[in-house]
This record gives sequence, structure tokens and C-alpha cells, in this order.
Amino acid sequence: MKKLLIIGQVWPEPTSSAAGTRMIQLVDCFLKANFEITFACAASKSDFSFDLKSKAVNEVEIKLNDESFNDFVRDLNPEIVLFDRFMIEEQYSWRVTNECPNAMKILDTEDLHFLRNARQNASKKGIEFTNDLLFSDLAKREIAAILRCDLSLIISKQEIEILQNQFKIDESLLYYLPFLEESITKEKVDNWANFESREHFMFIGNFIHEPNFNCVQTLKTEIWPILKKKLPKAELHIYGAYPTQKVIQLNNPKERFFIKGRADDAQKTMSNYKVLLAPIQFGAGVKGKFVDAMQTGTPNVTTSVGAEAMQENLDWNGFIVDDVDAFVDKAVVLYTNEIEWKKAQQNGIKLLNENYNSVLFENDFLNKIELVFKDLNNHRNHNFIGQILQHHSNQSTKYMSLWIEQKNKSLPV
Repeated sequence: MKKLLIIGQVWPEPTSSAAGTRMIQLVDCFLKANFEITFACAASKSDFSFDLKSKAVNEVEIKLNDESFNDFVRDLNPEIVLFDRFMIEEQYSWRVTNECPNAMKILDTEDLHFLRNARQNASKKGIEFTNDLLFSDLAKREIAAILRCDLSLIISKQEIEILQNQFKIDESLLYYLPFLEESITKEKVDNWANFESREHFMFIGNFIHEPNFNCVQTLKTEIWPILKKKLPKAELHIYGAYPTQKVIQLNNPKERFFIKGRADDAQKTMSNYKVLLAPIQFGAGVKGKFVDAMQTGTPNVTTSVGAEAMQENLDWNGFIVDDVDAFVDKAVVLYTNEIEWKKAQQNGIKLLNENYNSVLFENDFLNKIELVFKDLNNHRNHNFIGQILQHHSNQSTKYMSLWIEQKNKSLPV
């Protein structure tokens, strides 16, 4: 039985974010292959952290910039180590390499942070996004982490194209692995609430994630003022984990604009609404809210950025529009036209079953890991730039970490 060590940025919260759901899906995939899994994290747990012990996963609290991690990873001696986002790779990879040089290193990017950041900066500055904006210091850090790892999991084919075309990353280092969803069966569809029994619009998104707050602002200031006049009985309900005061203060019952806060179960909550509205202006990767929409038969209206990398030449689970007036018009169509609503629903079933069904991806993914692991030395020799980065980055990261470690030791308790 192979040992897998996952080092998390946070303890996974599948009820709070798509990233938490993604991590649990990866855990389940490795469990099916009979891996012995240890999940280690330096962050504090919250009331919403998933109980990994319920899946027979070992939970270990670790310290950042502390030599105790070296002892821990040496004693565990995992065959495979998975880093949850590039910042975790930066912090722990050199320690893993020092203590377990033969461990295969996998990076789960979640989505490309430098892509999301470049789009966010362009949006805030009011300038058009171009590929030139990708070449940032953040990109240097994230791509260095990709090069130092043996395999990086990319959730979007569009992101793979950017890495290969703009940054010339070898395809052997990248692996496309989208959300791993259960298929939508006829039985599930039969249990969906129908058109007549659903009401109101909704939005959902973790408010730690900047694109989600921007989305709510767009809904509040640009879309809902027009849409509410066209549908005087409809309401817009906003859900999301970790709403800040600036989110909460947008609540306005007179305008039929309600901030609902955290949804304990995103899919159960969404299944009662008629339409999901998501005018996403910037971001990256695959959006969990649209997967939930497909899983619950809830059509949506979004932007080209929102649907990016998810459509895959299939008809969308609703409408994709970038103009405010067109956005409002399509929202009205889905809300009032049952034929169009059902058509969008059917599109979502096809899209999810053909692009995100876990059965289509899990075995190939596990086989890929086995192939790389068996020939790890040759795989690494093929990525000599990665070895160079490993050597130099290890030195700088190592000594920064050791400096912090010594500094922490000298602080009064």
C-alpha cells in the first residue's frame, strides 16, 4: 500500500468552497486506489473543516518554518506528496526533497493564481486583458513550482494551453484533471424540483475569493436595478461562505436583494431556485457553482470568463453574455420561458456527464501517476530545468525558512 502525504493550505471545507470540494474528490480518488493517506496542515481548523478521519485519512497538524516537519516527513516516508497550491510547494517542497528525495511530488494548482491575478488587475485598472499581463512575478513563482514538481494537476484545458503556448512548459509535467463528479442519472433528474415549483434568482460564491464579491457588486449596481423592474415579484438571494461587512451591508429587502450568507449544502440550496446569475468579470479555472447548477438542474446566465474552459464545444446550461442589457434579457427568458429553461437544463446534463464524470478520468489519472512513479528518475532528467530550479530555489527558500525558524526560536514565549 503506497503512502500519500497531502500538505494542505487549509483544512478542506467542501461546504465553503469549490477548492474544498476538489480536495475531497482527490482524496476519494486516491482512496479507491488503496492509498494510505495522511493530510497535514499548519492552518487552524474551523467549524466547517471536513472530518477527514471519517474517511480513514490520518490528520496531522504541522508547523510552518519548523524543523519538526523534517522529522515528521522522514518518519512517514511517503511515496507521493501532493502540495495544495503553489504556496505550499514553496514552503515545504525543499524539506520533502531533503528528507524523501525519491518521493514523487504532485502540485494541485486549483486554478492558475497568476492568471486570476492578471485578470483582476486588468479589471481594477479598467484596461483590456492581454497575454502580456501574464508575465508577472506571481507567474514566475507559480511556474517555478510547476517546474519543480513531477506532475501538476490543471483543472482547465485553457490553462494548459496558456502554460504550453505562453510559457513553453513541457506537456509531460502537466495533467488535465477537472472536477470529478457523479454522473447525472435519470433517477436524479426525476427528483429535481420542476419549473413551476421553483422561484427567485440566486448567486453563490465564497467571499474570500475576490471575483465573487465583484460579481455581487455587478449584480447589485448594474443588473438587478434593471432586472427587478422587469420581474416585480422575483427576488435575488446571495449566498456564500465568509461574507464580510461590505457584503452584508448590501442586503436590501425593499429592493428584493437579500444577503443570505453561508449555504450549509450548496446543491440542496440551489435546487429550489429557478435561475443562477453569475456575471463573473475576472477569475480562472473551472467554477464549482456551475457544476452545482448542472447537478441540480438549475440554468444560469454568466459571462464568457465565467464559462471559460467549461463549455467544451457543447451548448451551455443557460446563456453566456457579456453585455449588461443582454444579460438581463437572457435572465428574463430563463425565468419566464419553461421551454428555454428545460432546454438549458438538458444542456447541463449533457455537459456534466461528458466533461466531468469521474468515471472518465480517475483510472487514467491513477495510471499516469503509476507510470511517472515507476520511471521517476528518467522523468526528472527530462525536466532538467526543474532540477536547476530545485537546486537554486531550494537554497533561497531553505535559508529564508531557516532564518524564520531561528527568529521564532529566539522570540520570548
